[in-house]
Amino acid sequence: MNPSRRIASSGPVRDIVIITGMSGSGKASVLKAFEDLGYYCVDNLPVGLIPPFAELVAQSSEIERTALVVDVREGKRLEELPEIVKSVKRILPTRIIFLEASDAVLLRRFSETRRPHPLGANTPVKSSLTMERRHLRNIRAMADMVIDTSKFNVHELRSHITDRFQKKQSGRNILVSCVSFGFKNGVPEDADLVFDVRFLPNPHFIPEFRLLTGRHPKVAKYIRSFPQTKEFIQRISKLLVYLLPHYIREGKSYLTISFGCTGGQHRSVMIAEDVSKHLRTSGYRVKVVHRDSPK
Repeated sequence: MNPSRRIASSGPVRDIVIITGMSGSGKASVLKAFEDLGYYCVDNLPVGLIPPFAELVAQSSEIERTALVVDVREGKRLEELPEIVKSVKRILPTRIIFLEASDAVLLRRFSETRRPHPLGANTPVKSSLTMERRHLRNIRAMADMVIDTSKFNVHELRSHITDRFQKKQSGRNILVSCVSFGFKNGVPEDADLVFDVRFLPNPHFIPEFRLLTGRHPKVAKYIRSFPQTKEFIQRISKLLVYLLPHYIREGKSYLTISFGCTGGQHRSVMIAEDVSKHLRTSGYRVKVVHRDSPK
């Protein structure tokens, strides 16, 4: 077969998605999401078989959309992937999804699963991750989509892929996290936007509220009773609804918005809850995380 020959077809549009990236970044979960979307999925297909596989798909009357996982398990032949992808793109539309995560997250995942890294069971995982990043550098550079899975759990990652690749898309494929925190415990490291709500009256100084949180109706009602609270929520919500489409156009997959007060128990909790409701009403997927609450 000639991998440079495009197969003419008057049938349905076909494409190939190549999933690659760091070990422990969630490739198996992403492949499962594509399978649920009706893609024909293959894990760990040898790179040398990708061009003939693409021609087979192009001529098939049964297979339309396919997803393949290719990673460091391939060994030295992985270096051939960039050139192979160029040849496959002449046969079928082809996209590369590169999954990554921070070293801290990957180390934790390997520790939890107790699985050895593909580059060697006798090498420290951190060293293997460093080598793997070096091996994948050129592939990452040519990826059509890079997804950092550090902030996703398994269900959120699969939902994110489903939202992006299902045939009918909402156009709002971004996961927004509204996080409350206490400044005394430090600003969240993964925050994209940080808002300080310590200008609001502090329920901590009211004895009946001290042991409660901002999720309690009485505490929330107290915080909302101040005109500056209502105006802040209104202004911030409008700002975020304005910003989110721009983040989406720039390819951002998730946005972490953090609201901080002194201890992370009352004001920030209530604000995160209320802002998240406004964003959901506007059609966005939102999860709420209270980092420091309850104590």
